[in-house]
Amino acid sequence: MEERVFVSILRRRTRQVLVGPVGIGGDARISVQSMTKTDTRDVEATLSQIRSLKDAGCDIVRCAVPDMEAAVALEEIKKRSPLPIVADIHFDYRLALASINAGVDKLRINPGNIGGRERLGKVAKAAKARGIPIRVGANSGSIPRDLLSKYAGPTCEALVESAKRSISQLEDEGFEDIVVSLKASDVLTTIEAYRALANLCDFPLHLGVTEAGGVRPGTVKSSIAIGTLLMEGIGDTIRVSLTSEPEEEVRVGIEILKSVGIRVDSVEIISCPTCGRCRGDLMNILKDVEDRLAGLKYPVKVAVMGCEVNGPGEAREADVGVALGEKSGLIFAGGNPLGRVGAGEIVEKLVEEVIKIGKEKIRLEDCLKLSEEMGRSEGVCNNTCLQRRR
Repeated sequence: MEERVFVSILRRRTRQVLVGPVGIGGDARISVQSMTKTDTRDVEATLSQIRSLKDAGCDIVRCAVPDMEAAVALEEIKKRSPLPIVADIHFDYRLALASINAGVDKLRINPGNIGGRERLGKVAKAAKARGIPIRVGANSGSIPRDLLSKYAGPTCEALVESAKRSISQLEDEGFEDIVVSLKASDVLTTIEAYRALANLCDFPLHLGVTEAGGVRPGTVKSSIAIGTLLMEGIGDTIRVSLTSEPEEEVRVGIEILKSVGIRVDSVEIISCPTCGRCRGDLMNILKDVEDRLAGLKYPVKVAVMGCEVNGPGEAREADVGVALGEKSGLIFAGGNPLGRVGAGEIVEKLVEEVIKIGKEKIRLEDCLKLSEEMGRSEGVCNNTCLQRRR
């Protein structure tokens, strides 16, 4: 089986902030974020969605804080949340202070609408005392009027100057644990804005396209904008904004990272588009496989192919795969056929092999790491690491 080799992407060097245990920037891996779409005041519904997001592979979750009741609810949400919590604040600095007291891991604010310099200073001071970073966001819908007039609309230049203004306001308050976003609904404007700001500061950048739309257009827009920037080494955390369930945002975000070769700690599934040669229910089989493998942290490539023309070749290039036949499927692993199974057994057998191969890969990685730590050369481990694991 050929080794998969990705072109190395040289990431932009940034300072790092910590959102709970998750690093953003520096040498931290690129994280995937989403936002709950429940009423934050409904603690149980919000926690249920957060748990679902974690299962989907989410790293950081943001909650809207429209009023003081929502801010107070964050304390219980934070206590029981499996993910770091970001409080999304607009207009009222008191909501930011209450969210800080509730123990959130990060704030998302717009310094220009938080209530003036004195109130911004209070928020910055409280956040600094607790070690809570702040994301400042410039997006095409909230650019200050003077900048809209100066640049004749929500242009790339207006976004960048708006972001610089927000950064300066926090720096003037002695606050530097900053993450920055510049989101437009237009793909090219978003890309150019991030490119420009990346050359002007070393703060970590939160990538995304605002109001991207429903699943189909939103996925396309986000993939082009976020993927382009990531391949240029720009971006430290991402959020795909979709008019859909938040778990879908996470799934799309993870696929973007995998597609550009950045995230290889989860299952990658490839499949053919099908044609008249397909003799199985490929679409439903693929959906079942995707659902069963969602969130698994195994670096395994899986091929689900519709026939035995190109299917066996593609399946052999993957770690494990299936080529559909008439009411059956031929399963491959490591380039070798494992045998034919009935149509009703395909998904179960494929998932079984993915888990088996994934566990073997993880054991091997652990083995090699321990071998290096013990000064052993690769291949001379004698299973010492496996014994130590037991």
